[in-house]
Amino acid sequence: MTIDPQTVSEAILEMRDLLRLLADPAIAERDKKRREEIRKIVGSSSPKAKSIHLMDGTRNQLAIHKETGVNQGHLSTLVKQLSEAELLVGDTKQPKLALVLPSNFFEREK
Repeated sequence: MTIDPQTVSEAILEMRDLLRLLADPAIAERDKKRREEIRKIVGSSSPKAKSIHLMDGTRNQLAIHKETGVNQGHLSTLVKQLSEAELLVGDTKQPKLALVLPSNFFEREK
């Protein structure tokens, strides 16, 4: 019997997503101050919110700009503010949030 690596990978990713969904309330409490700071910095701007969700360390600022349409200067300022608030890890050229946010994070009531 052969196991398809793609099927295993998809199953693992689905399990990860389900665990995140179950753990979200506990994670939200742990990261409450950090999440409030992100909301304060980003506001309710839809393009900025979308750019936050793309900050996973796999894209540089130019790629995020192209995908979201956020002005490059505004994106650079956003990354700087997030970095100064210690909400990013690693290199700011390829920003990565220091915490995981649910996809509907900016849709939730404050």
